[in-house]
Amino acid sequence: MAKLGKRTRAAREAFAGKEEITVEEAVSLIKSNANTKFDQTLEIAMNLGVDPRHADQMVRGVVGLPNGTGKTVRVAVFARGAKADEAKEAGADIVGAEDLMETIQGGTIEFDRCIATPDMMPIVGRLGKILGPRNLMPNPKVGTVTMDVAQAVKDAKGGQVQFKAEKAGVVHAGIGKISFDEAKLAENVRAFVDAVSKAKPAGAKGTYMKKIALSSSMGPGVTIDVTNATQG
Repeated sequence: MAKLGKRTRAAREAFAGKEEITVEEAVSLIKSNANTKFDQTLEIAMNLGVDPRHADQMVRGVVGLPNGTGKTVRVAVFARGAKADEAKEAGADIVGAEDLMETIQGGTIEFDRCIATPDMMPIVGRLGKILGPRNLMPNPKVGTVTMDVAQAVKDAKGGQVQFKAEKAGVVHAGIGKISFDEAKLAENVRAFVDAVSKAKPAGAKGTYMKKIALSSSMGPGVTIDVTNATQG
């Protein structure tokens, strides 16, 4: 078994015995132990009482974090004519139609969010097997299939986060940089939890929010009190 480094051992000791704490306590603990040379991301993982294999239990949505993510988001837009021009003016990194489809089919995916106008969906639909597994497929439910491409681009660039339950019923996302001050990170945590709460599907039975954990990109996780996290 590999020996743990000093930093890893110190972090684990600091986190030992800490569970079901408040959002503020968790953020403070994580910030004080994220001692890397790069600015780590604060990550949230929510274990939900749903089975996403059933359509009426799928959890999916989008949230505009009040303090952004601190991440530079590269946006691709499928559009033609005036809508393509609007996307470019709004700051889209890549804009195209058939040419963009061919680029993606060739294995080049240099974007973090994909937006499309409704008339582009027959083209985008051919990319389902490529974009779907990467959670990049445009979807009207999260505002990425829209005629208002300018607003969609601005939202994506401004700290909007998409979420979707994985097979095990877990929702995971990055919700800010460790360099953010504690109050801003706590505000982002509660905004994300609130959005997932509001996305509760009709088919969910029993306890919806089972467990919520926070961590830095490279550090251990800590569970937070669900009731505290849902207080705004």
